[in-house]
Amino acid sequence: MFKKILIANRGEIALRVIRTCKEMNISTVAVYSTADKDSLHVRFADEAVCIGPPQSSDSYLSIPRLMAATEITNADAIHPGYGFLSENAKFSSVCQENEIKFIGASPDMINAMGDKASAKKTMKKAGVPTIPGSEGLLESVDEGKKIAKKIGYPVILKATAGGGGRGMRIVHTEDELEPAWDSATKEAGAAFGNDGMYLEKFIEEPRHIEIQIAGDRRGIACHLSERDCSIQRRHQKLVEETPSPFMSDELREKMGEAAIKAAEAIKYEGVGTVEFLVDKNRDFYFMEMNTRIQVEHTITEEVINYDLIKEQIKLAAGDVVSGENYFPKLHAIQCRINAEDPLMDFRPSPGRITDYNVPGGHGIRVDSHAYAGYTIPPNYDSMISKLITVAQTREEAITKMERALGEYVIDGIKTTIPFHQALMKNEEFRKGNFTTKFLEDFDMDAAKAFV
Repeated sequence: MFKKILIANRGEIALRVIRTCKEMNISTVAVYSTADKDSLHVRFADEAVCIGPPQSSDSYLSIPRLMAATEITNADAIHPGYGFLSENAKFSSVCQENEIKFIGASPDMINAMGDKASAKKTMKKAGVPTIPGSEGLLESVDEGKKIAKKIGYPVILKATAGGGGRGMRIVHTEDELEPAWDSATKEAGAAFGNDGMYLEKFIEEPRHIEIQIAGDRRGIACHLSERDCSIQRRHQKLVEETPSPFMSDELREKMGEAAIKAAEAIKYEGVGTVEFLVDKNRDFYFMEMNTRIQVEHTITEEVINYDLIKEQIKLAAGDVVSGENYFPKLHAIQCRINAEDPLMDFRPSPGRITDYNVPGGHGIRVDSHAYAGYTIPPNYDSMISKLITVAQTREEAITKMERALGEYVIDGIKTTIPFHQALMKNEEFRKGNFTTKFLEDFDMDAAKAFV
């Protein structure tokens, strides 16, 4: 087992990893930018190293600075959390070269799944259902037109190196394809330094459902059931739950088997997630694989009563998976609490928190690095916390979430709490009738009642 782990991240996920390390008697090193000097992850780590100014490129994304911090503290492993460099093949490779264990995927695994076009090809070969579309990257817009004509509109153009909805365009007619191509390639080139595009059939009325998997160095994997991540805005998840109210036992088993095939096809080692789109007929298609811990790993932990960060660290140290798959018997929901104003199109609202009260009680969990007096910096993701409820049924989990949101006090800035309160009251959400397009028709003015 590792003696000391450096956490190459910030905020709530860094604090989350520190907590597990302490329980495993592993020393921790926090890294921080000057904007994060007052963050709780800095306070509770055994050691802390400032790695630069607020700009991510000069701090959390700087491989030389992170490796220097690892060297001066004699850490023997690095946990990248999520985001930043967690799925960066170069960072994983540099760790290998310096005999530092990267608690995440190997460079080969990241490369295999990080490029969406090659990932799709790998999954197709493994027998995992994939969305009809181009076999690889499109060589030209004309090639895209031919494929779109064959599979039928609507189609979607996607940047192979994309994320967060950038470099993505939905196209309904042939006349729209060329302008969409021009804008998507330009956006992808600017955002990712890679303007490669591929094309797929656009799945209408989709659910976004992911399967949590764990694999060991023998190439054996198991799954820990699903999470429904369909409540999202501009491809950014806002609410997640497990189990999905849309799933049947038969579909859960099929998707679990497909996720294991996906993991074992690349001999995946560690904790990861296989993401699928599921249409209204409950046909499912591979979307992507995340070779890291997910923001929403918390709800899986709550229904299986197990620490996934601990599992991640143990697998990185050479432990093996049990081979048993899991099917949930409890229900858990997570609301992402962001420093954003839902009544102003979710405009960021950084600033100083003047008062802070965390909800409590049975079945309530809050993962956060915030406190009264803490300033949410404008330089990073706007997440303040993750509020999780767990109960015997979905109805009870929603009721518990309503109560917890009512107790949650964050003064001094605008937050997404009123949006979540309005969502929990929404009849269609309560019935489980939603897709990834749900928020396009959601009455955001309903949140005014809770401001």
